[in-house]
Amino acid sequence: MAESVDLPIRLAILPFRNKVLLPGAIIRIRCTSPSSVKLVEQELWQREEKGLIGILPVRDSAEAASTPSPGVQTSKNQEETSDSHKLNGKNQPEVIHWHNRGVAARALHLSRGVEKPSGRVTYIVVLEGLCRFSVQELTTRGTYYTARIIPLDMTKSDMDQVEQDPEFVMLSRQFKAMAMELISVLEQKQKTGGRTKVLLETVPVHKLADIFVASFEISFEEQLSMLDSVDLKVRLLKATELVDRHLQSIRVAEKITQKVEGQLSKSQKEFLLRQQMRAIKEELGDNDDEDDDVATLERKMKAAGMPPNIWKHAQRELRRLKKMQPQQPGYNSSHVYLDLLADLPWQKASEEHELDLKAAKDHLDSDHYGLVKIKHRIIEYLAVRKLKPDARGPVLCFVGPPGVGKTSLASSIATALGRKFVRISLGGVKDEADIRGHRRTYIGSMPGRLIDGLKRVGVCNPVMLLDEIDKTGSDVRGDPASALLEVLDPEQNKTFNDHYLNVPYDLSKVIFVATANRVQPVPPPLLDRMEVIELPGYTPEEKLNIAMRHLIPRVLDQHGLNFDFLQIPEAMVKLVIQRYTREAGVRNLERNLAAIARAAAVRVAEREHAIPLSKDVQQIASPLLESRLADGADVEMEIIPMGVNNHDISQALRITSPLVVDEAMLEKVLGPPRYDDRETADRIATPGISVGLVWTAFGGEVQFVEATAMVGKGDLHLTGQLGDVIKESAQIAMTWVRARATQLKLATAEETNLLEGRDIHIHFPAGAIPKDGPSAGVTLVTALVSLFSQRKVRTDTAMTGEMTLRGSVLPVGGIKDKVYFQLIFMWFILLLVTSEIKQ
Repeated sequence: MAESVDLPIRLAILPFRNKVLLPGAIIRIRCTSPSSVKLVEQELWQREEKGLIGILPVRDSAEAASTPSPGVQTSKNQEETSDSHKLNGKNQPEVIHWHNRGVAARALHLSRGVEKPSGRVTYIVVLEGLCRFSVQELTTRGTYYTARIIPLDMTKSDMDQVEQDPEFVMLSRQFKAMAMELISVLEQKQKTGGRTKVLLETVPVHKLADIFVASFEISFEEQLSMLDSVDLKVRLLKATELVDRHLQSIRVAEKITQKVEGQLSKSQKEFLLRQQMRAIKEELGDNDDEDDDVATLERKMKAAGMPPNIWKHAQRELRRLKKMQPQQPGYNSSHVYLDLLADLPWQKASEEHELDLKAAKDHLDSDHYGLVKIKHRIIEYLAVRKLKPDARGPVLCFVGPPGVGKTSLASSIATALGRKFVRISLGGVKDEADIRGHRRTYIGSMPGRLIDGLKRVGVCNPVMLLDEIDKTGSDVRGDPASALLEVLDPEQNKTFNDHYLNVPYDLSKVIFVATANRVQPVPPPLLDRMEVIELPGYTPEEKLNIAMRHLIPRVLDQHGLNFDFLQIPEAMVKLVIQRYTREAGVRNLERNLAAIARAAAVRVAEREHAIPLSKDVQQIASPLLESRLADGADVEMEIIPMGVNNHDISQALRITSPLVVDEAMLEKVLGPPRYDDRETADRIATPGISVGLVWTAFGGEVQFVEATAMVGKGDLHLTGQLGDVIKESAQIAMTWVRARATQLKLATAEETNLLEGRDIHIHFPAGAIPKDGPSAGVTLVTALVSLFSQRKVRTDTAMTGEMTLRGSVLPVGGIKDKVYFQLIFMWFILLLVTSEIKQ
């Protein structure tokens, strides 16, 4: 707010209805009331110089019991004004509600109308707004009001400072650009705007904003808001918004007008052209509808074999499509929808041959090594399907770590049944529409993954794999796992309703198989609809057989090699398993074998480039041939003709000795061993360290537990990012060892307190990995007994199991997953002190 200065302003509170005068704008006021006429005659009409007058916008007059008082603050300025109110029949004044801010105006023109016989005279006053002011206090003096006011316009120094503000400069440019665009639009429409452009270039921006806004038809509240905008940035921002809104309204009106006129002329033109096209076809006799897209779609729909209720729905949609023009917005979506209905396999099914259980068993044995229980369960499943093909068998859910063959088992089931196989990946799916589809009202809608998979496979009875069913999530778009409840329930999936299809589809003929890494994330209602079959990790012996039977032949074939070029002995595969992989499955093992195959491929390719070639003759050289030539022996050389496009160069290399992988090549290709058998022995070199077995979703792992003692007050410290359950296991282990200290000969009968004068610190290495669970109980007891007895734990022993206060070890699961390499699982703890307990 600017400082108060003396201004020659006669403040007049003129109650003109719902009008706001802004600085720079011009307004015409018709004065008819006695108070307004008296004000004009006394203040303006009798003066030669038309002075300044203050204008405060007010609302309509209304009766009220209180006297208006916009403020009580004082100012150095005090100007007097005259105004009077109408009096009703009871001589009660009519209270007027006005605004506490106004505009100082200059009277540009006064005109006096003809005096009527009643003596009433009408004055018309043309006022120009100059600057804003604020009313600080209003007081009455007779029939007039006196006001204390203070101007609100900025001083020249303040204005110069604001004009240097980058934000103000940006707003000014934006406003001028918007105003110039509006002027250009109005000039094209009304052939005016020359004077306005000159005004835009000469008037300051802060005044120009008020002038532009005053010319718009806006509400009284928006006029007051503009009047109250003393800050130049706020005023420019509001003015820009109003100009933009006015510009947009003009454009929308023009667009609507052009669209209405264009549609009328376009429809008339299309009708005329279609009539001409029809007449031309009739004259040429080319009235065949073989190439008609809609006719082709109709024939396709008739051949789809839809159920009667679906066919009625499709016919209704087809009739609607025929009435539409290809240019209409909904034509393409209706055509795509009917095309999907025609492509779906409503009745087409795979022809199942006589199921041979022996052949199926041989196929499972050839594709999968081990997994005896799982393959036996699959054979049982197939036997039931053979005896009763329409049986509602359970939905098998294979649960196990990655790389153990869950997906390939589902593919083997499809092969044994003679059905097509389709895989639906559910990993990361969070939208329910991925299962049920989108509704056709949405732009870009499409069917769910199940319907899309059936369309791709082309039969209604495939084996459908729901892969990674434990990786689904839920958010605001729905819960896909809940949507699968209807899919996997044989009582409900007969009438599965996809939102895009909007018609029921029978999924009862589909054989569903699911896979998951863990059971815990799967919701219990969904898990109840499936039969869980757990696939444990492979032992080293099983991995060795899988590598020799399946992985090595597949890797060689993928790299263009065979056993004549590369041979990987069984002993080297064992080293790869022991030193470079620790996993439940065989994926990392296959990656390491592929790395060896790539190294061999480089050597074979280098040998091919080293062989000289002629046009049709290949000369063969080998170390054996060179040695015989050096000895002067008679050697018979066979000439092998090669075609120009024949790629049998590698066949000629068969006489060379194959590359046999040895330990040195393993270390050169795969690097130093990642896991060493001596790791456990090195880490258990001191007392107080034991080895535990841990189960994870990716297989078993070895977990070391370290315990040490120090001088202290008998406290127990636990570190290693541990959960509450494992912390409680440590407390139980400590209590059990202290209660049996004398029996275990860890302390004498007189000194039964093991913690007297010392603290115990237990740490689980790999502190960045969260750890929790009760199975570390026996491992903790072993570490504490080893610490107090100062005896090392055996390096070839690992343990797992929950310990109770009575000393019992509860049953554990995942034994096959936890046992790795040569680590021996044990159910009882205290193997180090067995002889002492017996004594």
